Amino acid sequence: METNSSLLKVSGLSRAYGTVQAVDGLSFEVQPGEILGLVGPNGAGKTTSLRTIAGVLPIQSGEIQVVGRDLVEDPIGAKSLLAWVPDEPQPDENLTVLEHLEFTAGIYGIGDWGETAHELLARFDLTAKADALGGELSRGMRQKLAFAQAWLTRPRVLLMDEPLSGLDPLGIRAAKAEILQMAAEGAAIVLSSHLLKLIEELADRLLILDAGRAVFTGTLEEARASDLADSGGSLEEIFLAATGARPVED
Repeated sequence: METNSSLLKVSGLSRAYGTVQAVDGLSFEVQPGEILGLVGPNGAGKTTSLRTIAGVLPIQSGEIQVVGRDLVEDPIGAKSLLAWVPDEPQPDENLTVLEHLEFTAGIYGIGDWGETAHELLARFDLTAKADALGGELSRGMRQKLAFAQAWLTRPRVLLMDEPLSGLDPLGIRAAKAEILQMAAEGAAIVLSSHLLKLIEELADRLLILDAGRAVFTGTLEEARASDLADSGGSLEEIFLAATGARPVED
């Protein structure tokens, strides 16, 4: 993992829905080559935070910088360096799989995209579905298409919300390898999942949210050295201690 300045910086991020404070003063940074594991119980603010960082939701309060570009002052510049894999990808029902990649290339201004697109289709086991319409894809295939679209842009910052949902065991193994390779190539990755074993396996650091606030930020080793768990405790034990022993859900 590289040690130069952070690629993603979130400062004082807050968002409310009426009287409900979904995110409350959230601040964190992600370095090049780092995978930050984002975990928390239902309603902790994980998806709201990711959607705001991705620019899907407008910022109510706080600042977000993507590779030094302010998301409010330079939204196009910031978003051009960022890719977003949502928890439930919804491809266009009337575009084929390959046309989705062509559309993504057009949005990001990617020239000579065809060879890379076909390579990604092969890597994510989508070659046989290249001409299938988005509306014909299974849950797992929609997830793989979202991966391929994100990977096509070669993002500096990658946001992933429950990225393994709907994938079969072979797809899960391939996706984990691709995520690790993306980090090895220098991307800053925020990975949100209720699959704590996945976070324990892939993440360099943890960000545990509860009721919109960060209740722990640091490595698993640092969490084990804290009062959250006994030495050698599992991430599940740490999670339950940090969030008041609430059940693990999402």
